[in-house]
Amino acid sequence: MRIVALACGSLVLAGTVLAAHAQDFPNRPIRIVVPTLPGGSSDILARLIGGKMHERLGQPAVVENRAGAGQMIGADVVAKSPADGHTILLPTVTYTTSAATQPRLPFDPVIDLTGIAMIGEGTFLVAVHPSLPVKSVKELLALAKAKPGSLNYASSGTGGITHLITEVLAANAKIKLVHVPYKSVAPAVIDVVGGHVPMLIVSVPSVLPQVKAGRLRALASTGAQRSSFVPELPTVAEAGVPGYEARQWWGVLAPGKTPRAVVAKLNGEIHNILASPDVKARLADEGAEPILQMTPEAFSDVVKSDIAKWRKIVKDLNIKVD
Repeated sequence: MRIVALACGSLVLAGTVLAAHAQDFPNRPIRIVVPTLPGGSSDILARLIGGKMHERLGQPAVVENRAGAGQMIGADVVAKSPADGHTILLPTVTYTTSAATQPRLPFDPVIDLTGIAMIGEGTFLVAVHPSLPVKSVKELLALAKAKPGSLNYASSGTGGITHLITEVLAANAKIKLVHVPYKSVAPAVIDVVGGHVPMLIVSVPSVLPQVKAGRLRALASTGAQRSSFVPELPTVAEAGVPGYEARQWWGVLAPGKTPRAVVAKLNGEIHNILASPDVKARLADEGAEPILQMTPEAFSDVVKSDIAKWRKIVKDLNIKVD
């Protein structure tokens, strides 16, 4: 009986400590590490959410851009930060592709970072410079087949999501494309807009303003169904590559040993922020559908399963990421 009483007492004490962690949090500015260059979708959403966190939590939320290595430089910074919730990461799905393709990371991408919340999901757009003489996916594929290896595409970096989903498209369509990697999505978009590289596949928030301005031509979206943001565009599957599908997500991660109560508090605050009408409207402007009810555990499972999926795809297609 005494052993049971001691065990119960320990559980109560642990619960009290966890509650205290959450009650005291945050007690200083929150650092939101964005593992991409300024101007991309992660940066835009981090500044939007950070501003709202400041209003709700009473502490400034400072955005810090730490780009490079397919989001792994920023991820490493957060993985090695104090596990108290004051340093968090706002990556995209590229976090999982880089984790899947870089064999010697200085941290464990599943254990050393844990899910807080998925912010939103979206689709990608296949976009080309207007000077490229194609107005549909079928015409793009025909051009690539007529001139194998002569069509370049930009990506946000080797091993990143835009690299891998373009290679999957090329494999499914049986065409050869030439990869031109950049450090982040923003300079990739800039060079395609400038006509230096003819095409890329990129998230809606990163490219839709350029499409609306006529500086890029969108050919298709990559979701299983047409995007509500560009319903006039066919999916890639509709447009000539059956079975092709790719999705984007944005989320928030924390150091792996962050107290559960702090993670739960951040999860709740982020969901409340995402549910506010002005944030919903801004997310829609950026081409993202907010995710309002995913638990931290469920988001951690998404990250883990995506890493496993991309490891298999890279192996099966023999995609080179060195």
